[in-house]
Amino acid sequence: MNDSGDETTENGVTARYYETGEERVLAFERDGRTAALAQNSEGYAMVTVRPAADGDELEKYYGFDMALDHAAERLGVRVGDLPIPEAARDMGM
Repeated sequence: MNDSGDETTENGVTARYYETGEERVLAFERDGRTAALAQNSEGYAMVTVRPAADGDELEKYYGFDMALDHAAERLGVRVGDLPIPEAARDMGM
């Protein structure tokens, strides 16, 4: 794993962004609940939502906003409560 080390915590939610050889991953954790967004490393594919970074795909979205909405729902928070590390801000674009 090529870990960028980009992690932030706000509103009780921890967000960690990192890249593997094949994917860009944005993983969230709140009170034991997890959700992860993944996109191919080139950034050209749909954004996949998973229950965890290494979990099975739950849904795919064309837009980052829709994927964030799904992740927020899984964590039981508002979308605005999700911290987005700077390196992940261009996912889904």
